[in-house]
Amino acid sequence: MPSNVKPRRKRATKTRQSTARSAKARGKRPTKAEQRAEMMEQILDAAEELFSKHGLYGVTLKDVAQRVGVHHTLMNYYFQDKKKLFDQVFGRRAVVTSTRRIEALDAYDEATKGKPSVEGALRAFLDTDLDLYIQGGERWKNYGALGAQVANTPEWGAELMDKHFDPVVLRLIDLLKRALPHAADEDIFWGYHFVTGALLLTLARTGRIDKLSGGICQSEDFEAVKQRMAKFMAGGFLAICGK
Repeated sequence: MPSNVKPRRKRATKTRQSTARSAKARGKRPTKAEQRAEMMEQILDAAEELFSKHGLYGVTLKDVAQRVGVHHTLMNYYFQDKKKLFDQVFGRRAVVTSTRRIEALDAYDEATKGKPSVEGALRAFLDTDLDLYIQGGERWKNYGALGAQVANTPEWGAELMDKHFDPVVLRLIDLLKRALPHAADEDIFWGYHFVTGALLLTLARTGRIDKLSGGICQSEDFEAVKQRMAKFMAGGFLAICGK
């Protein structure tokens, strides 16, 4: 499916929610479609928070229903099973972050007239993503933690990562190959492997860096990460690939 289709669905969902809220503000009763869209978002938000903390197997549909404040039988109306709910939770924001990063990489490529630098490409990829977690509040941070779980679950998580993120990763790889034309493909891909590992550990917000540093560094401080990560990773690429 073309990458520009799903974002329109996202915008359509937001429009329905906004319409429902506007109808309430005007004293009008929301339509059934508006009510359903609003309920769906409440379910996805609640499930996202629970899944981010307890994982796929640590949450039941009944848990989600209790968090939303509805009877658990209503969950069966919206979702056939828990995995379908999980997949929809994951895909909802995946399309946002992947689309934004592809747009940022395309814009950077155009701005540099096809002559990217390693750090510039990494900033377009990493900083654009980190901005979502900095500006998007706790819900986006919940999604980041969920993404870290998915990426580290080979049984079924790799399939979700492949489905939603392969295009943006390969776009980054293309820029890195042009920034390092004499580097071996093997080194480029290992470099990306190290980059995504650091990003996912950051999104997991384990609190370990807080303890190790005695509070000097904070897992929640994505601004500090943004200031350092792309430059640090660019140095790593240059070290293993040659300047």
